[in-house]
Amino acid sequence: MIPYDRILIFFVYGLAFFSMGVAMALEAGRSPLLAEARVLRPLAAFGLLHGTYEWLVLFLFQMRWFDSPIPLFLNQLRLALLVLSFVSLFAYGVQIFRLPHPLGKLDLYMGVGALSLWGLALAGSPWFIKVDMEWIERGDLLARYLLAVPGSLVAAFATYRHIQYVEVDNRRALRQSLTLAAWGFGLYALSQVFVLPAPWGLAKILNMDTFREIFGIPIQFVRAFLAFVITFGLIRATQVVDQDRQRQFAEAQQARLEALESIQAALVQQREIRREFLRDMVIKQEAERARISRELHDETAQTLTAIRINLAALQNNPQGEQAQILFTRLHTFSDQIAKDIHRMVHELRPAQLDDLGLIAALEYLSDEFQQNFNLKVALHVSGSKQRLEALVETVLYRIAQEALTNIARHAQTQTAYLEFHFTPAEVRLTIADQGVGFDPHQPPSGRLGLAGMQERVESVGGHIDIQTIPGKGTAIRVTIPFEPSPHRS
Repeated sequence: MIPYDRILIFFVYGLAFFSMGVAMALEAGRSPLLAEARVLRPLAAFGLLHGTYEWLVLFLFQMRWFDSPIPLFLNQLRLALLVLSFVSLFAYGVQIFRLPHPLGKLDLYMGVGALSLWGLALAGSPWFIKVDMEWIERGDLLARYLLAVPGSLVAAFATYRHIQYVEVDNRRALRQSLTLAAWGFGLYALSQVFVLPAPWGLAKILNMDTFREIFGIPIQFVRAFLAFVITFGLIRATQVVDQDRQRQFAEAQQARLEALESIQAALVQQREIRREFLRDMVIKQEAERARISRELHDETAQTLTAIRINLAALQNNPQGEQAQILFTRLHTFSDQIAKDIHRMVHELRPAQLDDLGLIAALEYLSDEFQQNFNLKVALHVSGSKQRLEALVETVLYRIAQEALTNIARHAQTQTAYLEFHFTPAEVRLTIADQGVGFDPHQPPSGRLGLAGMQERVESVGGHIDIQTIPGKGTAIRVTIPFEPSPHRS
């Protein structure tokens, strides 16, 4: 009668280890949180090789049952699968034991060393195993004593020790899973002591037959159960790690979405500020045009009218004392027109900025605020003075002009500080006051002026930093990189 119970045991035994090998191979191919990918590969190899070995043993067992001749190469393949699987298990134990401090190729050297030791023992076995045994049976016996037992013990200890190096939220479930796998490896090492019956050494006492006589079940049943325990523990550990990986992925996705939403909100706000800035700029341009038109009409046009009237009077009376008076008036009116035009031209763009440079223009601007707003501006210049690119000088001048205007109108102080510092690679402008300041999170109605400063600074590749504390004043610091203009030094 066909022993279906043993066939089922061998099948489940091989299936358990093969499933573990597939699971570890998949885990090694993903982002490894359970262990490094390199560590899991030998464990995957052990599961796949040993599962295949058990299925080959099952196949050979059925061939013997049906009295079919077994080719030598199948027995050789069986031994090779057994040895390579235990070497892989030994390599896994060495690799996971050295985490988190890798020791070069120690695992490779240890694996090759264990395999060499087994090979030397097999080659010398006729001298210390003085019984009639086929070399394949001797190789099976030595593989379990020299490779399976120490390899399983190292894997058990290393797996348990590795718990402290895995960072996941559900550490309790991970500890339980890896502890179960570690105990499975330890008991699996003990089960490997029961080898094929042989008239040599421990094999005379501790073998598969004596185990069945004592416990009433084949040792393969225990090994199949332990294979299931090891597989369950490791697969459960991978599930715990995978859940943590999914959680981290979800958190990363959520953080990315929040960042994108924040960027989108910032872009919308920036577009709104730009729109308001452009609207304010158009309003200011129209207001400036209206002011120029008004001044031309109210002052220059009236002066020209007076000149025309006096010229008509002079035409009617070209000589005498009255003519002298008319000439004096005409001279006064022409001077007034010249002053008005000069003032309007300066307000549009100061001539000092083009002729004498930024520092001279700032000195003139400081004097103007002293005269017109009673605002004392302390100007300090340090570093090697030099002319800058025309656009950079214009930007810095307009920022200083806008900042001083805000101080004069809103800061409620009579003193302002204007500091200019040259370095070999950049220029720094600081405008500060000790006035009332404002809440940086709720800028005053002049926030478009601040936005205009930002726009100007960004147009020349610079950076602006505005620091303010309510009741303690405001400081505006502008930094602009530059290349000296040799023709304007």
